[in-house]
Formats: sequence, structure tokens, C-alpha cells
Amino acid sequence: VRLVESGGGEVQVGASITLSCTASEDIRGLNAMGWHRQAPGKERELVASITSGHTTMYADSVKGRFAISRDNDKNAVLLHMNRVELQDSGVYYCDARAARPGGFMDFWGKGTLVTVAS
Repeated sequence: VRLVESGGGEVQVGASITLSCTASEDIRGLNAMGWHRQAPGKERELVASITSGHTTMYADSVKGRFAISRDNDKNAVLLHMNRVELQDSGVYYCDARAARPGGFMDFWGKGTLVTVAS
């Protein structure tokens, strides 16, 4: 599965931005998709995820501000980032988990940079 992220850029504190991740195959066949982020000097962390059944999960730091959604027609998963904070800056990576013979495989995009400015 190839994943391509888009939508990153510079955004002001308190503003909104939406990231998009487009997959090379029908996302209805993927078990889950998610967004992770990595800030400079920090480890990559899970921000939000959504399963094929539309069950969502969010990191505590973004609950109530971010929303993840799936657009099956466009084979895309979106991350709506609202009321962004300085600590939301980082490279955002999309991932997808797919069932494969013998288990599951995780696929990653190359990331898109989000910079929150004060």
C-alpha cells in the first residue's frame, strides 16, 4: 500500500488545518489507518486512528481538538486539526494496517510537515 500525505504547512496558533492521506488501494480493505507525528528530538507518537468499522482513538493531547475521518470514495483518511497549539508542530505520518498472509503489515507515508507559529 502506498500512502501519500498532503496538506501540511504553517498555521497560526488557534487556527485549523486539515491533512489528507491518500492510499493506493481501496481503504475499505484496510484494517485501520492512523496519523502519527514526530517533533524534533522526540519519538514518533500516535495522534489518531480509525478502524474499518469507523472506531476512532485519539491521543489525550488532541482529544476535543482533532478529528480523524475516512473518505472511502477518495481512498483517503483525513485529520482535521482545530485550535492548534505550538506543541502540535511536527512531521505527520500516515499509516495503514492491512491483513496479509500470516498476519498484518503496516505501511507508512513519507510525512507532511506542520509548523504552528505564534
